[in-house]
Parts: sequence; C-alpha cells; structure tokens
Amino acid sequence: MTTNVNKEVPTLDLVWEVAEIAKIICRTERQTFHMLNKGDLPAKKVGGRWVAERGQLVAFFMEEA
Repeated sequence: MTTNVNKEVPTLDLVWEVAEIAKIICRTERQTFHMLNKGDLPAKKVGGRWVAERGQLVAFFMEEA
C-alpha cells in the first residue's frame, strides 16, 4: 500500500563565512568573528567554516531590540 502524503521540507537560507554574516548584522568581520567565537550569535562551525541561518540571525536581533 502506497500513501501519497505531501510532506513539506523546510528550506534553509544559509549564510556561510564570517564576511557574509558580518554584512547581515552590520558589523565588521573582526567584531563578527569575536561574537561567533564567544557564542553570542546563533551560528555554528561546519567543517571549519561558520554558518548561520538568515532567519535565525534576524530573529536574534529582533529579540534584542
């Protein structure tokens, strides 16, 4: 028996690298790198590269306001 359930897979808008994350949060690369290393931003390291989900970054700063 085959069920035809239409499951939606969420899409992620990933931002890779410190420079790109810095552009989104309007900080320098140095400031952003420091924030990432301290764990102040919702991001993680994957294979030696920082990655964040754009929506989580925006939501993080909206909560802080």
